[in-house]
Amino acid sequence: MKKRISLLLCMLVAVLALTVGCGATKSVVEYDEMTVSQFSEWLIQFCAGTDEETAAQLKEMRASTFEQQLAQMNLPSSPENLLGAIESWNAGENECGEFISHGDYSFKATAKELHITTEAEFTKRDATIEIVLDDELYLDSITVGAHMSTGEILKKAGLNTLLGMGTVFVVLIIISLIISLFKYIPDIQKKFKKKPTRENEVTAKASIAPVEEVSEMDDTELIAVIAAAIAAAEGTTTDGFVVRSIKRRKSNRW
Repeated sequence: MKKRISLLLCMLVAVLALTVGCGATKSVVEYDEMTVSQFSEWLIQFCAGTDEETAAQLKEMRASTFEQQLAQMNLPSSPENLLGAIESWNAGENECGEFISHGDYSFKATAKELHITTEAEFTKRDATIEIVLDDELYLDSITVGAHMSTGEILKKAGLNTLLGMGTVFVVLIIISLIISLFKYIPDIQKKFKKKPTRENEVTAKASIAPVEEVSEMDDTELIAVIAAAIAAAEGTTTDGFVVRSIKRRKSNRW
């Protein structure tokens, strides 16, 4: 009985170890080297032989027609990714020159991608071509990485550093200029405040003028009343005399 129990425990431990081991190993993308190599060769030759005019025609082509042609040619790529590969290749040729040849392919598969790399020769400098396929072996991207010397890398890094620092200094100078203009803000505010006071003065003068006219009208009426009173006291009319002015006496005993 004890032997049976120990045997069952050993079998259980073995099953558990096998299960853990299978769960720990990750599956990678399965591929056929010959098929992938043929597609990679076609892609490199296609990108190298596609000029700007042909690329423009492909961009203007309908997506459905483009997809149909790729399906008829049995090419594992979407129109968008193939056009992106052409643009990436052209950018690499601008830096490395025209394509001449390449070496053998090397493959590296992961759980989600397959990387195909090869060393290539261009007219200006050598480069590494890397083609990436997804888990269904459809084209994802292609890049042309130029081989640069240590001096070129340092030069490029220095230029990037200078460009970044220059941008920062230019922004700081602009900010300092803006801050220096803040001292003129109070003067501008005073100028805007003075304008309403001048308008008020004009309004006040306009309001005083009618008062003076009213006072002049009051004097004329007063003269007429006095003239009529004198004429009544003398028993004559106002035609026989004219009132020139009216002066108030200091001792008012009327």
